[in-house]
Amino acid sequence: MASPIAWPALRRSLVAILRGITPDEAAEVVGVLVEEGFELAEIPLNSPDPFTSIRRAAAAFGDRCVIGAGTVLEPEQVDRLAEVGGRLLVSPNIDPGVIARASEHGMLTMPGVFTPTEALLAVKCGASALKFFPGSVLGASGIAAIKAILPRETVIGVVGGVSEKSFAEFKKIDVGTFGLGTNLYAPGDSAETVRQKARRIITAYDAVFADRP
Repeated sequence: MASPIAWPALRRSLVAILRGITPDEAAEVVGVLVEEGFELAEIPLNSPDPFTSIRRAAAAFGDRCVIGAGTVLEPEQVDRLAEVGGRLLVSPNIDPGVIARASEHGMLTMPGVFTPTEALLAVKCGASALKFFPGSVLGASGIAAIKAILPRETVIGVVGGVSEKSFAEFKKIDVGTFGLGTNLYAPGDSAETVRQKARRIITAYDAVFADRP
């Protein structure tokens, strides 16, 4: 079994979720996100021709941003992701085979969890970080309760129904990793629209987490 891949130390632990993006838009939009300060980007596999989008984005900005796929459900998809230069795997569930294959490829893994049982299983499987989803349903209090039984070094991400308005609430429980979807990118958004949204989010994150090393 491959060793778990540690979540990187980033200035801003924000995952841009680009669901619905097309290959013709991918590089330009990711470029805008990188310029504004994003270091992680996820293109879900239920987007149009996602592997082409990932390949183009990774070729253009893979040295400045960890780019990968979301909604990854099968080990074969992990192999394909590796072929196109993906280095981040996000999934809605915990599949030990998927996590193991991703670790073999040296990818960061962020499986979806909601309960203590799922969270502990994901940790046991070697996940780089946990994706608490939908985060807005659990809220800070629910995640804090589960966080209490996890290893102290566990990286906890919150995805689903969160925005820059949520940052302060989750900082109170020492959580600073977030996945941002429709409030950052919606299908059809221009690169300039994404830039303005990204700038607002980065400004809010920096204000809340100004004391981060």
